[in-house]
Amino acid sequence: MKRLTIILICLINFNVFSQILPLRERSAVIDEVLKDRFDNLLPKLMDRADIDMWILISREYNEDPVLRTMLPSLWLNARRRTILVFYRDKINNTIEKLAVARYNVGENIASAWEKEKEPDQRAALHKIIAERNPKKIGLNISDHFGIADGLVKTDYDWLVKNLPELYISRIVSSEKLAIAWIETRTEKEMKIFDQLTDLTHDIIAEAFSNKVIEPGITSTDDVVWFMRQKLNDLGLRTWFHPTVDIQRADVALGSHITSFSKGEEKDIIQKGDLLHCDFGITYLRLNTDCQQHAYVLKDNEEDVPGFLKNALKKGNRLQDILTNNFVEGETGNEILLKSLEDAKAEGLRPSIYTHPLGLYGHSSGSTIGMWDSQGGVPFNGDYPLYKNTAYAIELNTTVNIPEWNRDVRIMLEEPGFFGDDGFRYINLRQTAIIPIKSSKN
Repeated sequence: MKRLTIILICLINFNVFSQILPLRERSAVIDEVLKDRFDNLLPKLMDRADIDMWILISREYNEDPVLRTMLPSLWLNARRRTILVFYRDKINNTIEKLAVARYNVGENIASAWEKEKEPDQRAALHKIIAERNPKKIGLNISDHFGIADGLVKTDYDWLVKNLPELYISRIVSSEKLAIAWIETRTEKEMKIFDQLTDLTHDIIAEAFSNKVIEPGITSTDDVVWFMRQKLNDLGLRTWFHPTVDIQRADVALGSHITSFSKGEEKDIIQKGDLLHCDFGITYLRLNTDCQQHAYVLKDNEEDVPGFLKNALKKGNRLQDILTNNFVEGETGNEILLKSLEDAKAEGLRPSIYTHPLGLYGHSSGSTIGMWDSQGGVPFNGDYPLYKNTAYAIELNTTVNIPEWNRDVRIMLEEPGFFGDDGFRYINLRQTAIIPIKSSKN
């Protein structure tokens, strides 16, 4: 524990590139965070979902997305047929963490199957169920939330074969519990998340600089691959391929579908271009998702033009409108429609497509719009907002630029956290467009 304390202190005092942990220390942090989640978070979530037994089943290389987040750092995949059973005794305030498997699943989940005494793994699982006599048996089955729908039909059929009807009748969807496990952030995770977002910002700042970009020579794809290579050199990875795109005075603004698809790989960056990137990092099992803007200065410019600065302010205002409408218990659709109404009343031309963020990039939780569903998102948008959850505050506003005689789209995305004190950005958001000056000037 002493060594781990030192590691966590390093995370709190994270110095961008220099303090990225070696693999061994990352492993220790992952397992300590996981232990905290199992011991202190999971009982509360099971009580909230009113489920006293949660069963997760996966086979190697076909892992349930929720089970994958529960594996210890040294397990890169499930083994054979891995079965996890969590039993919550609310009266005695205890939680059992059992693995119906040949191995302990790390230090948090003990093996509860002795094959020498009971050769049949299914019979061993059924015995555990019968001995605890749960009122509700939660299984990861969900019509609308993919991450919560990880139980494959083969494993379901395997589970219920020979299971007494008494217990089959107690099977329920664990959708709400699975979503809660995925979306809820702990204090230890947030210490990591803050510094991870800082690192994401620093890589964007380096990519959007004359260290990387030489107007007239560098392409958007060159910048994309700089980001990918930077992560690889740091021993990190991204959960999606980054994008970099251009808006400029002599090119009409494209449609939303153009903006959300991959741009021209060979689009050469020129002076006077408004650049935009979409970039995220995976580290210590958390994910970031950021979009920022930069401007390539012309020869006679020392700063970003005022009309673009004002356009960014409108994007920041839309962020404020959205996050001010974060209210516990409100659904994503309610927050979306209220925010769009408020923004339009101020003369903005908004589009909001904010998603949960954390153990997955496009995670489970309350969906607040999609770029092609601005009237609301069925089912996923009907899920309520809970505290201690993180979101990618992703949106855009279209702004007319008379100086260019056309519209531009200010597209922003920043990780944010909603907790007891309301909403906050996990790290700073972009409030100033990054200026890029040619290295030859």
